[in-house]
Amino acid sequence: MRRGVRRYFKCCPGLHRSNSGERANSTAPSPSRLSHLVSELQMRLKKQKRHRRSVRFYTTCFGFRPPFKILCDGTFIHHLLVNRITPADTALSNILGAPVKMFTTRCVLAELKSLGQAYSDSLNVARDLAPARCDHEKRKSAVACLTEVIGEDNSEHFFVASQDADLRKTFQEIPAVPVIFALRNALFLEPPSQSQQQFAKSAEEQRSHMNELEFKMLVNKKKKSSTNEELGELSDGDEVLLDNNKIIEDLKKNAAKRKTDVKDKVQFKRKKAKGPNPLSCKKKKNENKKTDVNKEGNNESAETIRSRSKKRKRSRKHKSLTDATD
Repeated sequence: MRRGVRRYFKCCPGLHRSNSGERANSTAPSPSRLSHLVSELQMRLKKQKRHRRSVRFYTTCFGFRPPFKILCDGTFIHHLLVNRITPADTALSNILGAPVKMFTTRCVLAELKSLGQAYSDSLNVARDLAPARCDHEKRKSAVACLTEVIGEDNSEHFFVASQDADLRKTFQEIPAVPVIFALRNALFLEPPSQSQQQFAKSAEEQRSHMNELEFKMLVNKKKKSSTNEELGELSDGDEVLLDNNKIIEDLKKNAAKRKTDVKDKVQFKRKKAKGPNPLSCKKKKNENKKTDVNKEGNNESAETIRSRSKKRKRSRKHKSLTDATD
């Protein structure tokens, strides 16, 4: 029993025996520590909800789809290494709630290389990222390169990750560009700006209104309906004349039918009884074959009888000749 108790207390470091043999109280956190932990959890939940809301905004309004593409500059990569936010793709996927693929450009790599040995580690990490399309023959600054890659409407649906405040402000003015930044050990997704929200509302209003083609189709339909109504709206005198003409035509038809002794009612053809389906019936045995076989058998029997009778007659004639000679 004592050995089992010792093993139990070794497995549970919070519980131990004192020298007097009495059990000490377990090391429980203080109430202030508990309140701090609860507030920290609440902040994390609020942050997660805020990020998910902004991601939903970009997916519904601008067509972003996972795996999300994140375009990183040198400042963001260096910050990740300094604050040991590794692995970076898992941290970013936790924020966005979806798998992530990280990109960078050749101009960003050239800029990190020009900064010297202090940024050599960040340069090695940036080389492992997927290269974004950068068609600059001469090296440009990272800001100019990223702005040209994203363009006016961010057609490739990039998330931009940067620590440069001015660059973040310029990208927030573009309607479909979400921005990611870091503070110490935490990553944040900036909520959509007012300009981005207004652009999304105007786009929804334009979708709800008719296009030029739809408007033209509706006008043509209205014209057709108006012409039909004009043709249908005749005067009362014309209607009376039309009714009289119809009555006269009906009388002429009835007279013609009486002359030809044709009934007024429609005569329906009676359905005749049809035979069975030949595919469902069994095939009949050919009687002709049987008759042919019987005929052949009768002929053979007749021939045998004749041959026998002929032989007998010949034998009789032979006997009569022998008797005459004798």
